[in-house]
Amino acid sequence: MENKSKYPGLTSSEVANRKARGEANTSAPTTTRNFRQILAENSLTLFNFINLIIAGFIIYTGSYKNLLFLGVIITNTFIGIYQEIRAKKNIDKLTLLNQAKAVVIRNFEKVEIPQDEVVKDDLIMIRRGQQIIVDGVIIETEGIECDESQLTGESDPVEKINGSEVFSGSFVVSGNAVMQATKVGEESYTYKLTMEAKQTKGIYSELIIMMKKLIRILTFVIIPVGAILLTTSIASGVHIDKAILGSTAAVIGMIPEGLVLLTSVALAVGVVKLSKQNVLVQTMGSIETLARVDVLCLDKTGTLTSGKLKVVESEPFADVNWTDYDFDELVASMIHGLDEDNATGQALMTYFNQRSTNLKMAKQIPFSSARKWSAISFEGEGSYYMGAPEYLFQTFEQAQIDKMKEAMAHGLRIIAVAKSDTLITGTQLPEDLTLLGFIYLEDEIRPEAPQTLQYFKEQEVDICIISGDHPETVSQIAKRAGVSNPDKKIDMSQVKDEDIPELIKEYRIFGRVSPEQKRLLVDALQAEDHVVGMTGDGVNDILALKKADCSIVMSNGSDAAKGIADFVLLDSNFDSMVGVVLEGRKVINNIQRVASLYLTKTVYSMVLAVLFIFLASNYPFQPIQLSPISSLTVGIPSFFLALRPNTAPIKGKFLRNVFEPALSSGFSVVVFSLAIEIIGNMLNWSYDEKSTVTVWLTGMVCFIALHYIAKPLSWKIYALIGSLAAIFLVIFIFFANIFSLVNIFDFHLMVVYVPLMIAVPFVFYGLKKIFHYLLNLELKGKIKFLK
Repeated sequence: MENKSKYPGLTSSEVANRKARGEANTSAPTTTRNFRQILAENSLTLFNFINLIIAGFIIYTGSYKNLLFLGVIITNTFIGIYQEIRAKKNIDKLTLLNQAKAVVIRNFEKVEIPQDEVVKDDLIMIRRGQQIIVDGVIIETEGIECDESQLTGESDPVEKINGSEVFSGSFVVSGNAVMQATKVGEESYTYKLTMEAKQTKGIYSELIIMMKKLIRILTFVIIPVGAILLTTSIASGVHIDKAILGSTAAVIGMIPEGLVLLTSVALAVGVVKLSKQNVLVQTMGSIETLARVDVLCLDKTGTLTSGKLKVVESEPFADVNWTDYDFDELVASMIHGLDEDNATGQALMTYFNQRSTNLKMAKQIPFSSARKWSAISFEGEGSYYMGAPEYLFQTFEQAQIDKMKEAMAHGLRIIAVAKSDTLITGTQLPEDLTLLGFIYLEDEIRPEAPQTLQYFKEQEVDICIISGDHPETVSQIAKRAGVSNPDKKIDMSQVKDEDIPELIKEYRIFGRVSPEQKRLLVDALQAEDHVVGMTGDGVNDILALKKADCSIVMSNGSDAAKGIADFVLLDSNFDSMVGVVLEGRKVINNIQRVASLYLTKTVYSMVLAVLFIFLASNYPFQPIQLSPISSLTVGIPSFFLALRPNTAPIKGKFLRNVFEPALSSGFSVVVFSLAIEIIGNMLNWSYDEKSTVTVWLTGMVCFIALHYIAKPLSWKIYALIGSLAAIFLVIFIFFANIFSLVNIFDFHLMVVYVPLMIAVPFVFYGLKKIFHYLLNLELKGKIKFLK
């Protein structure tokens, strides 16, 4: 880039004065929450509020040992805060490294500075692919078009001329210009558009959906059920202290406190791990989404290929009447006049740089992905056009067709160069175009692309190649990269929009795709219930990137594309996507595994609370008795299970996968709790005796459920379960009084619970078969209870 400018720009003192007046481009809020928000949103939760109310009731009874659960709550809160702050620091650090720079003119020189260093009245150079960062006015351009869909909702590019206003949040789709900043920072018309751009599409996350459903349901259930249970217990003659302890135990059990923590921590840890792999995660929930993607749409350039184009050959046609300049000199003059900074422009500049002429430009039409051509008029020399051959001409001679076929068979990109004797008057092609010759470019396939594509194939992820290049060129590149069915290709320039939903069922290679068609292709795939991932790097990919369930952009992509992406691969390594998918799968599989443990407690606590309202009897647990069950069968094992490298493909729906074991174990606890309540009343057992045996059998059920959920089993898992079971036994032997338990080894208790212990696995697996059948009916739509 030439550093000198004909414009003076601001002086250093003028910049300093504007900064002193607060006229600098203060950065928009980051995508991560600030420290105060993290602290507040982890501490001031609905569940924590309920726990404080519970603590107040327990303090009233004077049974302070039952406040033990608060220690777990406080620990969980601090862990959540720590992990989210850790993730925030990593995201903010990578975001800063990834932030685009602005090129401004100061003291007659072009200077690259951070965006927040821009001040009011700065002269800023903008070009195709850049997002406009401040409001301003165009002071010089030979032709520029901006996408203002963020402002107006209209996706058609808007042409800008000298004196036109431009707004932050829009991005340049064609041409380049010099603009003057008029409003910066909070004064700019669209200060918050960068944030809003990321919120234009919701992140598909079954984890988040499940949490919202649980919180919504429990919000309406916990307090009323707890209040009714307390009232009925007191009304039936239970001492108020025991009634309070029983009802608070029920409410504590219904809150899946650790599950909410585990989900946020698992995602935060995933963000940290990916940051170490040079992957910037801009939307945390997208880790899960990419792991669920079953169709991945790839833009060829910059994804399958390196995006670093190289001119292989320029081929003028000998039968064309020439001017005083040869073919290479004319192309060089076009390149210098158009000043395109994209990959194609850079390749042409490198190849033709030494052949420039003194031709004076009169007018130009910059390249756009929709037109697929650019043009320039020279004084006294007519106009010259450069672009995709079939977009400039309807027909070709047979020799020209043969040349194009041969080039495309080798995966080469073809640029046609044409001449017209008339000056440019609009964006319509003239009728007197003459084909002067072809330029052939090649783009090398990324070394890691074949291996990465093979991985996705093995994981049953369908690959679609969506490109603006000719379908034959795209097909050949896809074949060399190892894409399945590369011959299933279609030229989208010949396709009506309404036919796209049918075409996506048959084709996987789409060439000559317009930016709007890319979006429609993604939309059609989503309509077929696919979870769609989209990779791209240019402004022509933005509509599709925004529409996709998950968007991935290389760091060498355009600023506008990176600004709305869910993931930015900072090393521009396509292979990094494998790491993202594996991390997402690990997060989902492990949360899915341990969620069943947490929801077991929620299920039996809720069902027992409702049943004991009608039984008019005291709830079988006290708060402190739930602590060993929660810690030994849920909390501690979930910590170890969440760290397992489980990267297996995700099968089935999250809620159904979670609820089958949770309902089985939860209702098993209900069965044995009711059995002990009935048998205990028949044998005149005390409340403490019934409660002790119920806690013992609940532990047995939860260990059986843990054994099932922890599959595939290994010696480490057996050692973990064995150790936890031993600790559970030690509590009953040595610490029974602390946990309000009686001697579990009394003979009159053993004759009842030993046969029931033997029945535990049979009841669990029997109920599992029943719930598996019911959930399959729900899956087929015959019954509804997970909606």
